[in-house]
Amino acid sequence: MSEPQLPMWQRWAQFRFSVIGELLSCPPSRGQLQQAISQLAQKRYRHPIDPNRWISFGPSTIERWYYKAKDASDPIAVLGRKIRSGTGVRWAMPDALLQELKAQYETYPRWNVQLHYDNLKVTAKEQPRLGEVPSYKTVLRCMRENGWLKTNEPAQPTDGQLIAAKRRQNREVRGFEVSHVHGLWHLDFHQAKIRILDNKGTWHRPVALAIIDDHSRLCCHLQLYLAETAECLIHGLSQAFMKRGLPRALMTDNGAAMLAEETRRGLERLGIGHQTTLAYSPYHYVASKFMWRFIGRTLPSADIKQNCTT
Repeated sequence: MSEPQLPMWQRWAQFRFSVIGELLSCPPSRGQLQQAISQLAQKRYRHPIDPNRWISFGPSTIERWYYKAKDASDPIAVLGRKIRSGTGVRWAMPDALLQELKAQYETYPRWNVQLHYDNLKVTAKEQPRLGEVPSYKTVLRCMRENGWLKTNEPAQPTDGQLIAAKRRQNREVRGFEVSHVHGLWHLDFHQAKIRILDNKGTWHRPVALAIIDDHSRLCCHLQLYLAETAECLIHGLSQAFMKRGLPRALMTDNGAAMLAEETRRGLERLGIGHQTTLAYSPYHYVASKFMWRFIGRTLPSADIKQNCTT
């Protein structure tokens, strides 16, 4: 049977006691204490929790441990790490304050927790009946438990955006991934942050077209274009087809280039299923959105097509 493991504070206390034990069992001569402490500070000790680590301590730390344990009846107890007074206590908010926070969140769902907390303190100061506002951590934990998280919805949403937000709130959102390579491709345009200068001396801000395999997350094709048109989309798709072959299905958003008649007819002719995401639902498109975080180092060296027919 394995020996029971000591509590963390007790393991640290025994370790500290082993460091200064020499000073307690064999006290140095008068005037030699600082020299003995300096010698202990020059040593390296094995970490009490991680045996693979070695640590050292400054003379002031060892001196503090020594004076704490010198006259104590239980040196192990005084050398243990001090436990926070609020450990194991769950602070709750008064009902009136909780209802005020709920009403504030329903009115301003775009605020972050710090803004809610600051305004709640002002409201509680004006209305003493609400009681004292707890710490920021308590308010943060309360908002997370109730699902009162900051939303990125627009301040003045359109009818379509309201429908999409209601659908997401009432229905479960699950992640998915096809089981085979080339079973599904994702396609998306992204506005680049760099500016380019053409041979005529005109500045442009290009768009990047990325085509990603859903199962392997392989980028089948990546290219910069000067415009998000059906012609550029078909050119990029053709490049991906020649590199990787034909997929079973293609998922895009509802952009004009993706819904163009030549795009849809071409995919039907090749036997590729065309699937589109729901309107105002970018979370359906995580595969390509995640890729744009790492695309910055690739854009400066990517090929830029001005004529999509080549």
